[in-house]
Amino acid sequence: MTDHERLVALLAERSARTGSFTLASGRQSSLYIDARLTTMSPDGLALIGRLGLAALRGTGWAVTAVGGLTLGADPISYAISLTSADAKQPVRAFTVRKEAKAHGTGKLIEGPFETSDTVAVIEDVITTGGSALRAIDAVRSAGARVAGVLALVDREEGGREAIEGAGLTVVSLVQAREILAAMQH
Repeated sequence: MTDHERLVALLAERSARTGSFTLASGRQSSLYIDARLTTMSPDGLALIGRLGLAALRGTGWAVTAVGGLTLGADPISYAISLTSADAKQPVRAFTVRKEAKAHGTGKLIEGPFETSDTVAVIEDVITTGGSALRAIDAVRSAGARVAGVLALVDREEGGREAIEGAGLTVVSLVQAREILAAMQH
C-alpha cells in the first residue's frame, strides 16, 4: 500500500461514519468525518506529515509556515513541521485562535509566526470553506502572504470552490469519495 492508500484506509476505519449528522457548518450530511481520530494518532501523524510536506513541495508555493484554525488544523500543521525538521528549508507551524486572547498579548495567531511568512493555510476537513477563510483573513490581517490551502479531506461540497473564489488554490490529500469507497470494502 502507498502512503496515500494507508491514509485513506485510516480515515475510513477511524474517522468516518455514515448516518445522519449535523456538521459544524450547520449542513446535514450522511457522512461524518472526525479527522482528529486519525490526525492525533502516531501512524496518522507520520503519514500526514510525509504526505502533507510532499504535497506542499509539489505546489511550488515555497511556504515558510503552515497553520490554520484551531483545533482541526493543529495536528496536521505540527506533523508537517516536524517532518520538515531535517529539510534544507524547514517549515514552522502556527495556530489561529477562534478569538484573540483577552489576556497577555491578545494574539490571534500563536507560535513562531512572522509577518514576512509565506503561508499554507491548513484545514482538516473542508465542507463550506468557512474555517479556512477565517484563518486566511487572520493571516492576511497579521501581514503575511497566503500561498494556498492544504486540506486533509475535501468533502467535495463546495468549500474548495468558495476558497478558490477568494483567489486561492486548494490542494487536498484525500477526497470524501475515496473514504466512502474504502468504507465499502
